[in-house]
Amino acid sequence: MGERLKGKVALITGGCSGIGLATTERFVEEGARVVVADMQDEKGRMLEQRFDGQVAYGHCDVTLEADIEAAVHLAAERFGGLNVLFNNAGSGGTPAGALDMQIDGWDATLNLLLRGPMLGIKHAGRVMQANGGGSIINTASIAGLEAGWGLAYGVAKAGVIHLSKLAAAELAAYNIRVNAICPGVIVTPIFGVSAGLDRASADQMAGSLTDAASRMQPMRRAGQPTDIANAALYFASDESSFVTGTHQIVDGGILVGQRASWDETALTPIHAAMIEAAPEEQP
Repeated sequence: MGERLKGKVALITGGCSGIGLATTERFVEEGARVVVADMQDEKGRMLEQRFDGQVAYGHCDVTLEADIEAAVHLAAERFGGLNVLFNNAGSGGTPAGALDMQIDGWDATLNLLLRGPMLGIKHAGRVMQANGGGSIINTASIAGLEAGWGLAYGVAKAGVIHLSKLAAAELAAYNIRVNAICPGVIVTPIFGVSAGLDRASADQMAGSLTDAASRMQPMRRAGQPTDIANAALYFASDESSFVTGTHQIVDGGILVGQRASWDETALTPIHAAMIEAAPEEQP
């Protein structure tokens, strides 16, 4: 067991599966005590048993302010305080575009992905302010940096990136750091859940995405939850004590440039346009 988080108490929303679970495991490995806030009660109880004395589970719907406040209080009650918050809970949200967007889908997506982190910052920040500081980490996405990953989802994640910067500016006076992580395509159950599958089926589907995901970026392997957990560990640890208001891209290189920059079989846009514009050969 490592000691990079020895003596620290962390709260991880969505900590029962995917990125949240990998981060829970990583934080415990490095000596932290962790409150897992999620709505998967059976998995939460199993985590408590697996990490007896190091993990406490609290049922939490991050769209409900009272649930977030209760999770923060649970950290103080069970472990004596709160040093790290990882606002991670989320889903893919509504797939609708601008012309067919339903307001209920829009509101549900923004409430989960943007309002939830804001409320986490509010309540965890108050505890950290009283305790002399801490680190807040928000799960954003490359969807907040480029088009093509969903309208409402992308808007929410862009908001998370800017929320992190604004909160970092405000809370630095209290020694509270706020940063965001922008994952690329990470093999987790979020894709199946967003497609309407039940949780068990979504978990099973995640494994089948590995090969497809590995072909989407220059680095020829699929992104794994542990890749994001390691980034979260850096932000949670004292190693990042001079880092705030930034976002870390962890995407296997998806955002380095057009596909032709790393895939020799792909045409550049100008070459594709030249081929399309070339006169047809006469028989």
